[in-house]
Amino acid sequence: MSGAGHPGEPGRPGEPGRPGPAGRTAPPVRRRGRPTSAARAAAGEAARDRILASARTEFAERGYDRASIRAIARGADVDPALVHHYFGTKEQVFEAAVEVSFAPAREGLRALPPHTPGTLGGRITRFFLGVWENPVTREPLLALVRSAVNNETAARILRAQVTRELMATVARELDGPDRELRVELAAAQLVGTAILRYVIKAEPLASLDAGELAVRLAPTVQHQLTGPVGERLREG
Repeated sequence: MSGAGHPGEPGRPGEPGRPGPAGRTAPPVRRRGRPTSAARAAAGEAARDRILASARTEFAERGYDRASIRAIARGADVDPALVHHYFGTKEQVFEAAVEVSFAPAREGLRALPPHTPGTLGGRITRFFLGVWENPVTREPLLALVRSAVNNETAARILRAQVTRELMATVARELDGPDRELRVELAAAQLVGTAILRYVIKAEPLASLDAGELAVRLAPTVQHQLTGPVGERLREG
């Protein structure tokens, strides 16, 4: 009578752990188990990156008001619940998109070598225009500016990011109790120029060579940072 064999007897050739032809032992059967924690973490990080990339595209194309969590999830090929899991609300998604978009500017400012305040205007102006002249960094910034112009929530988030990260970095190189105001006035010159040149595309500013623009703009930025205040203000 045939069967599985009695204890101590060899099983059928080819069974896992049993002697095969010529005494060889068949390799154990591999069973597919659950993904490792490292694999799950990598998959989660990839999904988060896709969500963030989709959010930046959605905000760029539709603006803050018309962008939606569902559309962002659709662009990332994930369930909307996963967007809420990683980022929370639409406001928080936008905040994350702003932070990523400003990362090159933030890192670039930190990498600027320390110099005397008298050269700060030229350095900041050239750096600022370099960020806007580069299509890779310009497009997400354009999207953020457009959203901030039309929505107070977007404007508040953008304002906080600029104030906390960018202006504070520049202000640390200045002295005096009004250094925050000076940096904001300098930023007004730069941001206003960017809106006219890259958003509104006002001519002849839009077609002006970037190098010439930097030469013309830098003295004004430098004056706001370190120049004397007006006579009336000093007399008052």
